[in-house]
Amino acid sequence: MPENVNVKICGLTDPADVPAALLAGARTLGFVFFEKSPRHLSLDAAAHMTEAVPEGICKVALTVNADDAALDTLLAAVPFLDMLQLHGSESPARVAEVKARYGLPVMKAVGVADRGDLALLNDYVTVADQLLIDAKPPKDAVLPGGNGLAFDWRLIAGRRWPKPWMLAGGLTAENVGEAIALTGARQVDVSSGVESAPGVKDASLINAFCAAALT
Repeated sequence: MPENVNVKICGLTDPADVPAALLAGARTLGFVFFEKSPRHLSLDAAAHMTEAVPEGICKVALTVNADDAALDTLLAAVPFLDMLQLHGSESPARVAEVKARYGLPVMKAVGVADRGDLALLNDYVTVADQLLIDAKPPKDAVLPGGNGLAFDWRLIAGRRWPKPWMLAGGLTAENVGEAIALTGARQVDVSSGVESAPGVKDASLINAFCAAALT
């Protein structure tokens, strides 16, 4: 199992998802705070789940265009979080504001559909601590991520940025090895690809994904 690949299992909704992800080898866990998502967590549930995560495992809060009031409430109720993931249309200036206000590392998700979208990565790399390179959602999509869609990984093959970056979008146990080999990603993020139904994680799928990513 290579130590230099970081697997993030995002959208955990059941307390049993935490040990399932950790036993499989994931080192980053994502918790969703977006009411339109089937993976949305209440603050009480999130506090309970994140408190049980051992030291050394990164706990990430995914938010979508959240204002200061919402983030204040979230971080007061769930004090065990290690990183904020901004998965909406937050501007580079907003990313910088969030980072300065809360003192937590910020990961900015950027949707990619074609080569023209890559310029946005350069806009955010100077202000975010990490980039999440995701598939751009369809125009009529309700969710900004977790749609099970992949983008053409050849668009970022051989590209590097001066900040850590994570690959997301349509990853499964069947294709994550190819995605890593083609892009050189050392971090991968999966949500719908390890679910038996929207918002329902499957321990066997988590195991298969981590085994494929970490071999």
